[in-house]
Amino acid sequence: MDAKMLIHGKECPAVSGEVIPVFNPATEEQIGTVPNGAEADADKAIDSAYRASGPWSRLPAPSRADLLFSFADKLSEQRERFARLLCTEHGKIFREGLEEIDGAAMYLRQAARSILSIRGDILFSSNPREQVWIQKVPYGVTVGLIAWNFPIALAARKLGPALAAGNSMVIHAPTEVPLAVCEFAKLALEAGLPEGVFNVVTGRPEQICPALIQNPLTRLVSHTGSTAAGQKIIQSSANNVTELILELGGKAPYIVLDDADIDAAAEAAVVTRFYNGGQVCTCNERTFLHEAIYDSFMEKFIAKTKKLTVGGPFSDADIGPKVLQRDVQRIEALVQNATDAGASIEYRYEPAPDADFSKGYWSFPTILSQVQPDMAIMKEEIFGPVVPIMKVSGFREAISLANRSEYGLAAYLWTKDVSRIMETVQDLECGEIYVNRGIGEQPHGYHTGLKKSGLAGEDGLYGLDHYLHKKTYYLRF
Repeated sequence: MDAKMLIHGKECPAVSGEVIPVFNPATEEQIGTVPNGAEADADKAIDSAYRASGPWSRLPAPSRADLLFSFADKLSEQRERFARLLCTEHGKIFREGLEEIDGAAMYLRQAARSILSIRGDILFSSNPREQVWIQKVPYGVTVGLIAWNFPIALAARKLGPALAAGNSMVIHAPTEVPLAVCEFAKLALEAGLPEGVFNVVTGRPEQICPALIQNPLTRLVSHTGSTAAGQKIIQSSANNVTELILELGGKAPYIVLDDADIDAAAEAAVVTRFYNGGQVCTCNERTFLHEAIYDSFMEKFIAKTKKLTVGGPFSDADIGPKVLQRDVQRIEALVQNATDAGASIEYRYEPAPDADFSKGYWSFPTILSQVQPDMAIMKEEIFGPVVPIMKVSGFREAISLANRSEYGLAAYLWTKDVSRIMETVQDLECGEIYVNRGIGEQPHGYHTGLKKSGLAGEDGLYGLDHYLHKKTYYLRF
């Protein structure tokens, strides 16, 4: 499939004519190409979004909502086609691909429902015959830079609130998995979205993304990706003082205390670590087990992990390939460094004798014990199916170790003690805390991080508010 960029309602190649190959990570076969866009292409897309932003912002809010609902319905109608394309280029298991498409439609519907909740304030003035009005208005041109782990869901997560607020948006499709995002943009036109309101560009991020960010017409950039990429975006946005929404890296602690429901905690830990092959920013990256339940939890967790299988996206497997070969090598190095420093491999997936993994980018489920907090595997984001586990003596040690990270995105706590829960809310340095449950945020919640995990946040009314600029009027009458 040779995809094109979508700029002002038209499919187009890169100005340079160059293309980038796209590969199936399960087979390493080339499955298509996308244009290798650069600054000229970025400028075309931003100009299109600028021309479309005024008419779109003046469209009555219920009309914008109707178009977003129509877009969501179109996506739901074609969920299997989109999931199949997504899984072919990404490698994720087909049922997870379907879940991602359903999640993307859910984000669009949530944004549509939220439109009529946008409101400002009328305040008293200290001057006679005067009122103070605060109105929320769109920024204009916004840019969405999305990660490759959930390309359609992340595109919808940014596009929905941006358009609901009255902005236009240019999305950069991730170079590793761009095909489904290009089709997603074409579907928006079928749903009736005006030309230029939603543009998609492709190209190597180091070439095209700085041009998108630094264009003087760009007023807001929303990015999901690594902390290193986020730091570059901050630098690129400095000259124009561009508004930023950044969801960056994570190193989520998974804390199981002595009064926890061990069966439920072990079951949830499997999903929370291995969903999407561990390629989730809120996945369980560090497990801390109270010494009183350590053996029981490990027995149950290992037994449940052993039931997982690895294979192609359209097989009966539970885990597909990694998206990137370099990530496989990076994960293997983290595991090797940990074992060299004294960690023990409690379990590592062994492929069946007749299984063929000679092609593809495969990383296998691995459970490590005897890890120490200063090991790289406890500091760096793994982003794969490996879980390091530490034994702790109690609640306060677990919280202290959990906070020993430059990241602060998500965390998990298993306990029945309300006092411990409230202390965790107060003391744990994370923006999103799951208590007695596994992974998965709600679209009407608020997804945000602390420390090097980002700025601002996504989802719900709080997330929508980030796509709105506040203007104050002093009205004398």
